[in-house]
Amino acid sequence: MIVGGKIDSVEAIKKSEDALKGLNINIVMEDVKVKGENVEMTYTYTVTYDEGIGELKMKGVLYAKEEKKFAKEIEDEWKKSKKLPDSYAEGILNAINYNGSANGTMVARVLNLSPPLIPPRIQLAKK
Repeated sequence: MIVGGKIDSVEAIKKSEDALKGLNINIVMEDVKVKGENVEMTYTYTVTYDEGIGELKMKGVLYAKEEKKFAKEIEDEWKKSKKLPDSYAEGILNAINYNGSANGTMVARVLNLSPPLIPPRIQLAKK
């Protein structure tokens, strides 16, 4: 269960006054640390505006508390493949997406960029 989080840094740039044609949102899990039942996940949330209009990047940390057995599973999966277990990843990605969209909206407004509105709930596809 997610128990907290913070944003460590925000970078934003508007490179052009051209009309916005679209945007892409990318979430990268940078690191996962597990200590007992505590899980700390470092991420980067990036919004890239099409046609080189601009970019918004936020780096942050999510904190979660899980049962020790499940926390160990998360740690093992991360060490093995640099991924979160699928059953866990969806909720984490949605929390990051929501947080990034909400806070990114304020930053985008300052630069007169379109806000990175919250898209529908993220669902992982099966291979």
